[in-house]
Amino acid sequence: MVCGGFTCSKNALCSLNVVYMLVGLLLIGVAAWGKGFGIVSSIHIIGGVIAVGVFLLLISFVGLIGAVNHHQVMLFFYMVILFLVFLIQFGVSCSCLAMNQDQQVQLLNATWGTLSNNTRQSVEKQLNCCGMLNNTQSAAIFQADYSSCPATCKQSLPCFTCGEKMLHHSKEALQILGGVGLFFSFTEILGVWLAMRYRNQKDPRANPSAFL
Repeated sequence: MVCGGFTCSKNALCSLNVVYMLVGLLLIGVAAWGKGFGIVSSIHIIGGVIAVGVFLLLISFVGLIGAVNHHQVMLFFYMVILFLVFLIQFGVSCSCLAMNQDQQVQLLNATWGTLSNNTRQSVEKQLNCCGMLNNTQSAAIFQADYSSCPATCKQSLPCFTCGEKMLHHSKEALQILGGVGLFFSFTEILGVWLAMRYRNQKDPRANPSAFL
């Protein structure tokens, strides 16, 4: 049996969908880790990454079942949806990699300004930091936050600002999400092509008179 045969295409498609499951779980896990630091409750593309991860996880299940059963309808919808996931994932990954530190600072400052004092103190206590960013634009707000900061680091200097901690973790999260998402988005084109090829092949074990 040559590699272009029915069995080889089936096994390759099944293996590819297992990889998609792992990638989907990785995207969801890293995005949830970043969101847990409060980095990016304000960065909406993280929500997009989680959505892409969930869709990729679900469509990989559909593709795996369709590949095992050589189900024509499931394979058709698998190809269409996987191509749409590729477009969304490509765009979201490029957005993650293109977001610079100045844009992240603007988003964090905008979000911090909408939080209540209780919520700010909760974030400071959780991350063990005080205030958002100590710069000329937000010096007055920083001093007010620092005076009421409940973090334990305030008793033992130095105490980092919450903005510094969030920016450090957001940079890591965005680079991982952007790099992994962009790399594997191109393999989804391979998945579409492989599913199309496999769908048009005839199962050698099936009735010879049956269509496909």
